[in-house]
Amino acid sequence: MSPAPVPTDRPRRLRATAPLRRLVAEHRLAAADLVLPVFLAEDATEPRPISSMPGVVQHTEDSLRAAAREAADAGVGGIMLFGVPATRDATGSGATDPRGVGNRGLTLLREEVGDDVVVISDLCLDEFTDHGHCGVLASDGSVDNDATLQRYAEMAVAQYEAGAHVLGLSGMMDGQVAACRAALDGVGATGTAILAYSAKYASAFYGPFREAVDSQLQGDRRTYQMDPANRAEGMREALLDVAEGADIVMVKPALGYLDVLADVAATVDIPVAAYQVSGELAMVEAAAANGWLDRRRTILESLTSIRRAGAGIIATYWATEVARWLADGTQ
Repeated sequence: MSPAPVPTDRPRRLRATAPLRRLVAEHRLAAADLVLPVFLAEDATEPRPISSMPGVVQHTEDSLRAAAREAADAGVGGIMLFGVPATRDATGSGATDPRGVGNRGLTLLREEVGDDVVVISDLCLDEFTDHGHCGVLASDGSVDNDATLQRYAEMAVAQYEAGAHVLGLSGMMDGQVAACRAALDGVGATGTAILAYSAKYASAFYGPFREAVDSQLQGDRRTYQMDPANRAEGMREALLDVAEGADIVMVKPALGYLDVLADVAATVDIPVAAYQVSGELAMVEAAAANGWLDRRRTILESLTSIRRAGAGIIATYWATEVARWLADGTQ
């Protein structure tokens, strides 16, 4: 006796209504999983719109406080701060100045949100150097990895003292996790976590971010950020950071590297983050402004794809807005 044929309409029965689709959804977004990147400009007297990132601004201290409170009230899980200094030098001395814009901003955020929202630093020198690279330069113009690690260790202590819950190591220097973990443990900061930008690619999608931080970079960062052609290397980098003591690993950018994100999420046994970068925002906002895409649906679909690929934490400039949508039941 031949088996009965499988009903061809079975999958479609579970797509018939919005409540059914929600009930059987395999992946969901949650406000608590979102991190809001923000920019604090040292010389800003009022919030300055970033032309290539619609809806995003360089904050003043007052507007940063307001944005942090807004994010906290919406249920956003974390806030990641990028400082934009008024002056720069070859070694990025402002990065370790307790009164510098980055460390002052971290303290301000902790004062505003306390422990209600995770305050995440950006531990990198690129915003603070007059050459725009993520580290100290050698005499031949290359980035000196070991000299940079010393500066990163100093930054780790400064950012801990400023109030960061989590340090976001974004410089892609070899050994940066071990150096910062040792520095933190050496001052008793054993409870401060490290988020390692483990698979950070030398991507064209960072373009608008350069405007956001007034980058001084001439050239590129291909000698230390990853080659977009390489997939397996992303997993190897993540495993190295785990071995050095990272608490969270990140893949950046997100949408162009979902395969790498899925590889890392399937391999490591610690939380995995992804960063939906400035170029991803810019493309969606431009297309939506021209009527080519439905803005809300596209934002939610893009974030859901990142979640589906394995990210438990997603940094996105839309974090507060999306958190509000989720509160009203939109998925």
